[in-house]
Amino acid sequence: MAPMGIRLSPLGVAVFCLLGLGVLYHLYSGFLAGRFSLFGLGGEPGSGAARPAPAADGGTVDLRELLAVSVLAAARGGEEVRRVRESNALHEKSKGKTREGADEKMTSGDVLSNRKMFYLLKTAFPSVQINTEEHVDAADQEVILWDHNIPEDILREITTPKEVPAESVTVWIDPLDATQEYTEDLRNYVTTMVCVAVNGKPVLGVIHKPFSEYTGYKVLALLDVPDKSQEKADLYIHVTYIKKWDICAGNAILKALGGQMTTLRGEEISYTGSDGVEGGLLASIKMNHQALIRKLPDLEKIGHN
Repeated sequence: MAPMGIRLSPLGVAVFCLLGLGVLYHLYSGFLAGRFSLFGLGGEPGSGAARPAPAADGGTVDLRELLAVSVLAAARGGEEVRRVRESNALHEKSKGKTREGADEKMTSGDVLSNRKMFYLLKTAFPSVQINTEEHVDAADQEVILWDHNIPEDILREITTPKEVPAESVTVWIDPLDATQEYTEDLRNYVTTMVCVAVNGKPVLGVIHKPFSEYTGYKVLALLDVPDKSQEKADLYIHVTYIKKWDICAGNAILKALGGQMTTLRGEEISYTGSDGVEGGLLASIKMNHQALIRKLPDLEKIGHN
């Protein structure tokens, strides 16, 4: 068994994206190379069917199309993040304090990435609920059209439509994860993320690294070559409040890889309703998750203090 890495951080919001990155790369050297972060959609591969148009007014949504747009949105947001950082025009400011009392920073990279990602997804899927970390200014709308192209990588893996009711879908956007590190020019920690939940369960996750060689469609879920600079972990513990857009994409990817993420009481996390998870969480892979939960009876109490 590989050595177990354990992280315990009460301020781990920015660090959390490393879970999705770490556990994915931890397994990519084995049997899961090239697999999509697509979980629990059911159905058997078959001959390609005609691709339906996105639901414009209720109706259904094809998750293949939503994955294609999510990948594109993460890459488009990443372009803004990279452009702002390289121009050194961050316009950094504080948007308040976290529950732990730390400054919660925001930059032009956050705002511009958010606008690109939100409006690309909203234009393509107007009936889908989209939750994003940053405020969306209705006076600053941008119509960003999608060309209805599903990349061959996706079509090879998901050969038939996977339609779900539009009202059952919630999309979570993190337009710039690790803003603190972004302001310090620690580029390797920065990601843009999109997660799709159906009936509260995460089924699609995209994590994009704007400053690495893996850009565009070479997002985390499609990589064939591991990034050896990434840290690895079998277990992640977070004991305080955390926002769902920080964890949803990592949860979807972890689930696709056979791992598990729950609250510290062992409850599944629902990606509907409130923006955050109270009391912390536990994520693991290749371990007895429920046994770990039983060994952590006091941490959930710490998270509420």
